[in-house]
Amino acid sequence: MSRRQARCVALQTLFQLDLNSILNKENAIDGVLGLTKVLKERDFLYMHNLVDGTIDNKAYIDSKIGAVSGDWHLDRMPAVDRNILRIAVYELEFGSADLTPKIIINEAVELAKQFGTDDSSRFINGVLGSIVRK
Repeated sequence: MSRRQARCVALQTLFQLDLNSILNKENAIDGVLGLTKVLKERDFLYMHNLVDGTIDNKAYIDSKIGAVSGDWHLDRMPAVDRNILRIAVYELEFGSADLTPKIIINEAVELAKQFGTDDSSRFINGVLGSIVRK
């Protein structure tokens, strides 16, 4: 497993929490991990960092996204796109120094290609590019 798989699990967990307010974080993680291969310890910790950090900084992250997304308010975005953006902005703002903006954007675009719509990858790339330029 890798950071990419950790991001996939984080995305699926945040997606569930976004759409199901009665679900708690640990049950969401357990549900996703039950459908995937087991993460290595380092990737499991990274996934938890992404989930916890994104949840803890959600208001700040959402304000960063909202500032560049124009008419696409967060509540109008597809839930997958919204949560991919949240993870990527968390990594851009609070992630480790070994992750460059180019890597973070590329990983977000790859998640969008895997889980989003045909337009998701372009949308994600545009929003994150705008955030990086600001």
